[in-house]
Amino acid sequence: MQPPLYVNFVSIGGGTGLSSLLSGLKAFVADGKSEESDQSTLIKMLTAVVTVTDDGGSSGRLREEFHILPPGDIRNCLVALSEDEKLLAKLFQYRFSGNGELHGHSFGNLFLTALTGVTGDFLEAIKLSSEVLAIRGRIFPSTVTDVALIAELENGQIVSGETNISRSRSRIKRIRLSPEHCLPLEETLRAIESADMITLGPGSLYTSIIPNLLVEGIPEAISRSKATKVYISNIMTQPGETDGFTVQAHVEALLAAAPQLKLDYIAINSGAISQSQKASYASEGAIQIGLEELEQPFITSSGSTVSLVTGDFLDESEKVRHSPRKLAEALLKLCAAKN
Repeated sequence: MQPPLYVNFVSIGGGTGLSSLLSGLKAFVADGKSEESDQSTLIKMLTAVVTVTDDGGSSGRLREEFHILPPGDIRNCLVALSEDEKLLAKLFQYRFSGNGELHGHSFGNLFLTALTGVTGDFLEAIKLSSEVLAIRGRIFPSTVTDVALIAELENGQIVSGETNISRSRSRIKRIRLSPEHCLPLEETLRAIESADMITLGPGSLYTSIIPNLLVEGIPEAISRSKATKVYISNIMTQPGETDGFTVQAHVEALLAAAPQLKLDYIAINSGAISQSQKASYASEGAIQIGLEELEQPFITSSGSTVSLVTGDFLDESEKVRHSPRKLAEALLKLCAAKN
């Protein structure tokens, strides 16, 4: 039997999209706990690079009060990479109810905040939390600078803050960070340099994916890397962010934000959602994308060529989501073919 191929994997994004992908990939991490010992391709090192522009909910409140990076997306990634059956993972996701000051806060957010206070270092708090949860991988914020997201809308309005941008109903013309000069961790750049595959998405285009590419050095490092680069297209449009967007429009927005970025593949779900899901999401102003016919290979407006990878990546749940398992298997198969 041929020994497995070991690869370094970097996933960039934020929100539920990134944590969902990580939960699928962790089964293939070669750390002695892999659930897939007979798999032909295993992950030697799994690194998540997480956006830090969230200013809403529990994360926003903790960010404002304690002047720390927003912990929510990082908490979700910690839990996604932990062993699900462990009580600690469920504890980290526990959200306080009631009418007091704890209302709406998750235990994991408070834990990261407390550890930051004890150690004086948010990165150390992530590292210690990773050890507590025995996660299968590493998690880095895209920058440790306290950044805010600023959007210029097509109607000329300037909107500040991720939450306000998501609520806006005018198409986004341009998005930037404030301050614009912010740097990534050296560990992030080294992970990108040594990666065999780099994924972007799935997740909110303007508030989860593009903000990572606005950090100085990250798009340049991705461009230099010899890794296979894959953009994972969303299944649905997002009201207030990508109304009326096709897959092509998503890709063009991504490349407009980071012109030096060169993608090798776009992963697109070709499975149709159910009629009940279609009606439910339509009531919220969201429609499915990815079913339109796209030429193979895909040619961007800048003239670069990108191959398409299509398949039924739907999860079997009421909410329209990628199946973590199906997506992870497709990506590792692609990685094996390129290596």
